[in-house]
Amino acid sequence: MTSAVRIPPRDRDAVLQALRAGVVPRRGLQYIQVGRAREVEALIKDIDRINQAGSAIRFVIGDFGAGKTFFLSLVRAVALEKGLVTMTADLNPDRRLYGSGGQARSLYSELTRNIATRTKPEGGAMASVVERFITTALQQAKSTGEAVESIIQQRLQSLTELVGGYDFAQVIECYWRGHDQGNEQLKADAVRWLRGEFTTKTDARQALGVRTIIEDDQVYDGVKLLARFIRLAGYGGLLVCLDELVNLYKLPHATARNTNYEQILRILNDTLQGSSEGVGFVFGGTPETLMDARRGLYSYQALQSRLSENAFAAQQGLQDFGGPVIRLANLTPEDLYVLLTKLRHLHSSGDAAQYALPDEALPAFLSHCNQRIGAAYFQTPRNTVRAFLDLLSVLEQHADLDWNHLIEELDVSQELNTDRDIEEDGTAPAPAALQAGAADPDDELSSFRL
Repeated sequence: MTSAVRIPPRDRDAVLQALRAGVVPRRGLQYIQVGRAREVEALIKDIDRINQAGSAIRFVIGDFGAGKTFFLSLVRAVALEKGLVTMTADLNPDRRLYGSGGQARSLYSELTRNIATRTKPEGGAMASVVERFITTALQQAKSTGEAVESIIQQRLQSLTELVGGYDFAQVIECYWRGHDQGNEQLKADAVRWLRGEFTTKTDARQALGVRTIIEDDQVYDGVKLLARFIRLAGYGGLLVCLDELVNLYKLPHATARNTNYEQILRILNDTLQGSSEGVGFVFGGTPETLMDARRGLYSYQALQSRLSENAFAAQQGLQDFGGPVIRLANLTPEDLYVLLTKLRHLHSSGDAAQYALPDEALPAFLSHCNQRIGAAYFQTPRNTVRAFLDLLSVLEQHADLDWNHLIEELDVSQELNTDRDIEEDGTAPAPAALQAGAADPDDELSSFRL
């Protein structure tokens, strides 16, 4: 590291505070990224394909604590830098790809609330995207002499060929009228509709004159409409990041899981066949979520055939980065050492003269972690990183303390796998139950008795 490059205090504080809390920071990821160059390169190719009106889908698979969420955040940051719009959300029992009680609409609303652009990376950029579309229409009208409303209608014409496209175009026109007339309420209602926040068709008709809203069975269609509109607004395309795929795997009822897997299959088919335009999807999940033949994606035969790994690469112990599945390898001890050097550099705001720990303290710290929790200190490094930042914080405030003594007293615990918690129906996850010789809850014969 060089002391010549100063790190902005906002980025420094955002990264350090997030990591000490055990969550992934939303900014400053470039200061702490280590390893996984080929995985990042594969996703960058996908982003470039989306920018060229193509489509892409990836399933980022890694063990609990391997860094899936961090990797998805990194990909999102790269996409924003390359001119894409991003949407992110965590799947959970109340936010699914398909549901009959508003769960899918809830996911859509979460995605659209988190819509981000390069100028608004924190989210909440829906109005900005629409404003950019209006601005480009105004510029075109000024240069051609045509009426703005006529240009907007012409540009939105391509949306009407998609499901729900007519009402979508009508909502954009309502936003333009609100913009032209200074009617802030009309603009706010248009943004509410685009975010999927109208719960009844009656309210939508009274506010905007449209007869439809985003409902549970129209979420994917709504995402495709947004992707098309985002390109019309002048952006490269749309990248949708969906983390915590394990929450679909943990749904207690097979019917609920399969309906969600059908939506994933639909997305997969559209992207692989080239039916989608300017849109990409990245899912984050654990190996069980993918490979469990009773509850995971492999339990749905059509998905298993499309997501199975390259047999030739597997025989050689290699990974095929051209397939839809990317398996995140665990960090190596060398990667973690580099990460700690970057954290130390970040903690000092990029000034090597202000390092709280000398170079020889880093191997000593790693050795202590290895003695306490074994290989888990670099394979699932969240607690290791938190302990290291706590150590730096104490030394920053009490420079007279001996770092050797502090490291010896440091308590580092192994990361607990919360993905293996008890499920909603009170049963243990399928893999653990099957390993114990218990019957799978989806097996109808398991409860049969004479």
